[in-house]
Amino acid sequence: MAAHPQDPTDTTTVSWGPSAQADLPADFAGIYAAHSQSIHYLALRLTGDPIQAQDVTHDVFLKAFRNFETFRGNSALRTWLYRITLNHCSPLRRSWAARKIQTAEDDAIFDRVDAQAPNPLDVLETKELGERIQRCLDSLPEEYRLVLLLVADQELSYEQVAELTEQSPDAVRGKLHRARKAFTRAFARTA
Repeated sequence: MAAHPQDPTDTTTVSWGPSAQADLPADFAGIYAAHSQSIHYLALRLTGDPIQAQDVTHDVFLKAFRNFETFRGNSALRTWLYRITLNHCSPLRRSWAARKIQTAEDDAIFDRVDAQAPNPLDVLETKELGERIQRCLDSLPEEYRLVLLLVADQELSYEQVAELTEQSPDAVRGKLHRARKAFTRAFARTA
């Protein structure tokens, strides 16, 4: 009988095979609950668009659900989900970059202010900072952006990033160092 994790947030290696398919929906709901937020955040940073990131999150979990029996347990479940996300976002990012769309939500930031809401200027400043960070990330080479997102934002270890990107942990360390320097230079240019 296949092993089932006791805690769906546990990122240790899990081995679930075809014999576990009868229990899959309940188990998968826990997996979705445990990992959907981090997958959505990664997709948001990779695509730069909240709506597309939401679509990516759903697509990633649909792919994972359909291919769950192929998960061999050679890596952590989180790492497997990240790999699906990276593979799914790669072609989307190239095609979406040319079609940046400004939404009505962007134009109506001051229309939604009530007495209990934070200062609209603070909200606008935070939004502008987020956009500035995203522009800087977008200006970096794909490998730098990816390493920064996985280590800094997703808090993956060098070994986990190495597994996802198919390189050595030392190569990840070196790229991360160069990526941080490149990001700092790009961020300073946007000031």
